[in-house]
Amino acid sequence: MQTDELTLSGTIVYGNEFEEREGYVVIEGGKIKEIGEEKIETAVKGIIIPSFVNAHTHIGDSVAKEPDFMPVEKLVGPGGFKHKILAETPYDNLVSSMKATIEDIFSTGTQMFADFREGGVSGVRALKEAFSLANANGQEKLSMKIFGRPAAGTGTGAETEDIIRLFESVDGIGMSSVADHPQEELKLLAGETKRKGKMLALHAGERNAEDIKGAIELEPDFIVHLTKASLQDFKKMQDKNIAAIVCIRSNLMTGLGLPPLRQMLESGLTVGVGTDNVMLNSPDIFSEMEFISKIFHLEAREVLRMCTLNSAKVLRGDKFVGSIEEGKKANLLVIRNDTPNMRNVRNPIRGVVRRATRNDIAAIIYEGKVVMVISISNPCAFLYPSSVIGL
Repeated sequence: MQTDELTLSGTIVYGNEFEEREGYVVIEGGKIKEIGEEKIETAVKGIIIPSFVNAHTHIGDSVAKEPDFMPVEKLVGPGGFKHKILAETPYDNLVSSMKATIEDIFSTGTQMFADFREGGVSGVRALKEAFSLANANGQEKLSMKIFGRPAAGTGTGAETEDIIRLFESVDGIGMSSVADHPQEELKLLAGETKRKGKMLALHAGERNAEDIKGAIELEPDFIVHLTKASLQDFKKMQDKNIAAIVCIRSNLMTGLGLPPLRQMLESGLTVGVGTDNVMLNSPDIFSEMEFISKIFHLEAREVLRMCTLNSAKVLRGDKFVGSIEEGKKANLLVIRNDTPNMRNVRNPIRGVVRRATRNDIAAIIYEGKVVMVISISNPCAFLYPSSVIGL
């Protein structure tokens, strides 16, 4: 049986600076008890990193993967392809599709994700049901932040019945471009969101720069995309403590350009990462890291931080996930360094960022418990912890 204590060994990506250390990690009571530099043999070993945080997904549209290429307004705009599909999809089909996507999110090393859920209260209910089914064995494996929005046709006024019920069931409000809604209604909604202590997130600067000013004026917690944003916009965001979330593979798919990521980071913004619409991209942070690293030539440590600690900070979850330190909850990913893909990697962090895949995962640890181990003899086989490491 699994005990309350677990020891891992290998290369540890330690602290907020993501320093490489050789040694071991002792986990007890769901938290990291000790980090040492002594070399010891353990059943689970490899490159030990914080679990991933996916700060922006739309998993409902996983019912319609790989649509034709079309202008983004027709694809995901109000009344567009995506929303027509969502309106036509039976509830049970929607739940089943989201459940499969949540399982995929988990199996690629993400342990916290934020979903922008369309459909008002009913849409949130479907997401929660899918999440519950994905954890049907009673063992929690990941956590979720829900950003709801009013159902189509109900308006965005803060006093509507749908909005009142919505606030009771979400972590925040996640709206599309301010150009899609009356500004006065958005101001009321933003004010009510802050009064209730919820997070506010907006899409802006994806199609053009015209909605960026209005988005910043609403002072959300974070803005998604910003492909058309300028250094001046980033300075205003920094002054108002507004974070940014980039979705690089999604931007490539829609053909609307890439965000000026280096300028974002140089401006001092907290920049996290999301995979965006599941109909366009798998919710796989490994793939997102590789694209970011190879397109922007950023330091691998910075890319890994964006996909873990930064995204966790944006979602107000950095006390639980995002970095490896004594006293912090043990939400970790162990990457094998002896697979054909990872063998002979000379820099562990670069190896994780530039080439690692789900097949290189040795184990996933959620709040101190090993919730998935990959068979060493068959990397495609998921095994229960007790069957492999005898905990």
